[in-house]
Amino acid sequence: MTSNLKRLKALVKLGDHLLQYNGEQSSYRSLSNLIEKANAANSWFTANSIQKAFSDWGNALSEKRILNWLEPYEIRPKNNPKNVAIILAGNIPLVGFHDLICLWLSGQNATVKLASKDTHLLPYMTAFLEQESGEKCFQYTSEPFTNFDAVIATGSNNSGRYFEHYFGAYPNIIRKNRNGVAVLNGKESDQELIGLGNDVMHYFGLGCRNVSKIYIPNGFDLDLIFGGLYPHAEVIQHAKYANNYDYNKAVFLMSEFDFLENGFLMLKNDASFSAPIACLHYEYYSDFEELNKELHAMSENIQCIVSNLPIKDAIPFGKAQQPELHEYADGIDTLTFLEDL
Repeated sequence: MTSNLKRLKALVKLGDHLLQYNGEQSSYRSLSNLIEKANAANSWFTANSIQKAFSDWGNALSEKRILNWLEPYEIRPKNNPKNVAIILAGNIPLVGFHDLICLWLSGQNATVKLASKDTHLLPYMTAFLEQESGEKCFQYTSEPFTNFDAVIATGSNNSGRYFEHYFGAYPNIIRKNRNGVAVLNGKESDQELIGLGNDVMHYFGLGCRNVSKIYIPNGFDLDLIFGGLYPHAEVIQHAKYANNYDYNKAVFLMSEFDFLENGFLMLKNDASFSAPIACLHYEYYSDFEELNKELHAMSENIQCIVSNLPIKDAIPFGKAQQPELHEYADGIDTLTFLEDL
């Protein structure tokens, strides 16, 4: 449990602040302006996507859920706080915010480097926390890091190798590409299939927790997957998504790949976890126990598993982009890492 109640209360107040936002209040004019700037800088950051991120984080940052999360920890006051260099990915709205709230509650300090197309929303969140608590914790930079004690960096497999080369001598958490997967058994309810559709389509499928690969039993009716995806049919109206859909469909056709499509998403039988935008990979299985062993062996490539089957750490359908506070990226306890510096 954290000893800094001012920081905890500021976090709860931020959660309330995000929940109350609906895009229309005059008191939120500065935030609405930032949302417009965020969308202008990155057209994947639509108003609906940002509103979803606000809603999910607002619900997560209730006092009860924060206290439940922090209960196992004994966070000590920092007489000489360390400076942690944080590099964020910027693929979906507020990605990396969990790292920032872990840093906030730990009592360490941060120098943050944002993705070039995601420079508006996170500084608003951290400025809110600092103003409410009266404590300074975060600074932002676009320059090379200097004077830091540890690193938390998230990026692609290529950038991950760069991070390891330059930051390997420091205490670090370095994250690379991972994907969400789902395992079905053919007995899923309509509601669970709609939840799976959300896990695939929220944020246009760009998050590391989005389901990009499903495992289905032999004989599974793929029309059930399309049925769960149908509520997201309007996604094809988004120009950037539509361009990716058309491009990837053309590549599949020219390559003579077998695939199914419904006008806004393609299903392709493929063993790889990572699928192109507007595509979902699937693979059949005949033996659940063997599949379970395979998933365990490939866990370093998997961010989360969505299923109602007895799989270790599996989460319910529809929850891939609504992680609990104790669900750390890559399974690495960020708060313990920061506390141990």
